[in-house]
Amino acid sequence: MSRRTLKLGAVLLGVGGPGQHNTWLDPEIPANASVDVNWYIARAKEAEAAKFDLVFIVDSQFITRNSPNHYLSRLEPLTLLSAIAVHTGNIGLVGTLTTSYNEPFNVARRLYSLDHISGGRAGWNVVTSGDAGTAGNYSRDEHFDYPTRYGRALEHVQVVRGLWDSYEADAFPRDKESGVFLDPEKQHALNHRGEYFSVVGPLNLERSPQGQPVIFQAGDSEEGRDLGASVGEVIFTHAANLAQAKAFRAELRERAAAKGRDPEGLLTLPGIQLVIADTDEEARSKEDARLGTKSFDRALKELGRPFGWHDFTRYDLDAPFPEIGDAGERSFRTQANSIKKLARDNGFTLRQVVQHLIDAARSPFVGSPETVADTIQHWFSEGGFDGINVTVNAPSEFALFTDRVLPILRERGVVRSEYESDTLRGNLGLPVPANRHTDARHPAPALAP
Repeated sequence: MSRRTLKLGAVLLGVGGPGQHNTWLDPEIPANASVDVNWYIARAKEAEAAKFDLVFIVDSQFITRNSPNHYLSRLEPLTLLSAIAVHTGNIGLVGTLTTSYNEPFNVARRLYSLDHISGGRAGWNVVTSGDAGTAGNYSRDEHFDYPTRYGRALEHVQVVRGLWDSYEADAFPRDKESGVFLDPEKQHALNHRGEYFSVVGPLNLERSPQGQPVIFQAGDSEEGRDLGASVGEVIFTHAANLAQAKAFRAELRERAAAKGRDPEGLLTLPGIQLVIADTDEEARSKEDARLGTKSFDRALKELGRPFGWHDFTRYDLDAPFPEIGDAGERSFRTQANSIKKLARDNGFTLRQVVQHLIDAARSPFVGSPETVADTIQHWFSEGGFDGINVTVNAPSEFALFTDRVLPILRERGVVRSEYESDTLRGNLGLPVPANRHTDARHPAPALAP
């Protein structure tokens, strides 16, 4: 078994995601970066040159005028990743697709197409759509409740995986001499009929070079954690400190083991904010300046998102945090409840809640290249994570990490120096899933009594 090494993801956020109110003003960032395919291709090539394991494209399907700039106008993930695929050769290509507003057959076909186009580098970030307003874009009066969202998600992933097993690896002899194109015994209909979906199959696409795309998942609710432990192979998360990171990783692995899974097959990759400068003091000043560019008014408006875009601008900022009932119950419930608890436990006004959330954006990964490398290595060696997701906006800021921090980590053996595989699974150290029909055709021998 090869030595455990830190996995690297690059989150391409163009003109800026949540809390990045003025990112787009940076002269390095084209004002249309979020819809400029060449910007994404250039960033993906930079990440690949630095031997990153993957690029990640986030997505949602409902916006308001107060949504983060990047969210207001951005490219659809799989279309974008297919374009990136033909300009890269090793880096993984991970995109968000919701199980709430997609059918399993469509998802299976689109993702498997990306997997073939890229030679086995596709990954699926499974989400259930936290933005309740999405329902209105899909002919529904109301968003699914939590049990339905996650019940659908589990069955959706199971159906998609079943469709990916429609063909065994050697189903297509394509023998021109004999005139045999397909071995029909190795094509399999799914004939699934469940609580939420009914899918006949088979999928009209053969087995891919990595067997199946890698399943990523991000969700901090009880239902989200259970889904991640059930089907996730890589978990996207966020951790404010090492203790929180260790606890989350340990819990997910314990849940996976309780479900009969090998916990070693479950990786956690939190998103981290890097602030790097020549010295620790300069880096802290740089972070102060960055936080100072945050707009209180924008933060107040963005506060509405986890609560189903509740309008907080109508309240007195210096009155106690408003009583808003069950707002957020069908949106980002865990985040909404956390904010309400923060206000209640501390007796915060609305102004204090917003300011606290702005100040809480401070990162543990701030300092000189040596300091940042030390912190990453410490979290990694202590079991805080298996890898990191780095936000990419300005190329020069990304280069501070790739050119000055990564060489330190490589010298210490924390990060590998070269790609070990042509597939995403291979580089992440994840096993290739066996085809269920091949397994049934060739069962493992019984153990001797």
